[in-house]
Amino acid sequence: MAILLGITGNIASGKTTVGQMLLELGAARYIDADLVVHQLYEPGKPIYAGVVAAFGSEILTPEGAIDRRRLGNIVFNDAEALRRLEAIVHPAVGAAIAAEIQAEPPDAILILDAVKLLEGGTGALCKSRWLVICEEEQQLRRLMERSGFSEEEARARLRSQPPTAPKLALVDEVIDNSGTLEATRAQVEAAWARFQQGLATASQP
Repeated sequence: MAILLGITGNIASGKTTVGQMLLELGAARYIDADLVVHQLYEPGKPIYAGVVAAFGSEILTPEGAIDRRRLGNIVFNDAEALRRLEAIVHPAVGAAIAAEIQAEPPDAILILDAVKLLEGGTGALCKSRWLVICEEEQQLRRLMERSGFSEEEARARLRSQPPTAPKLALVDEVIDNSGTLEATRAQVEAAWARFQQGLATASQP
């Protein structure tokens, strides 16, 4: 089984940036849990029928695909709806990611980027868990710029995110992405060195 390094953090905190830096440092592969979800939402895939049954045909495009933005506008404004969605999504995503890990060489280091790494259970598969944080206004700006959300849509998504403070005791590293890219890179390089040292120590007889 491959070695899994998990990156978590709330939406638009900079997890992808940190993941790309880790690839540059020698990680073998980057798995984006959100992309896995995208794939599982496709008609005929595991969670498609469950999501449509739970939220109705109004979340579908004219072509029959799940409209993620429309679905998001429902669940990010309704905590109970979000819990129902996550109960459908998390088990399927966990199974898909576990299958991907099993298919990789045992010494390969894979990066898993997942907002709900700790809440969804995939964190248990990880050798190390990192939390990426940044200022909320930076998250808001990034969401609006990269996804074309209105400020209202972006703030709804931010409100739906779990609080960061309780996660601090559950992770091995915290990367503060509020500053420059250079500052983030320095933190990532230092954390990567500690991670590699931990692997080396664990492999000693």
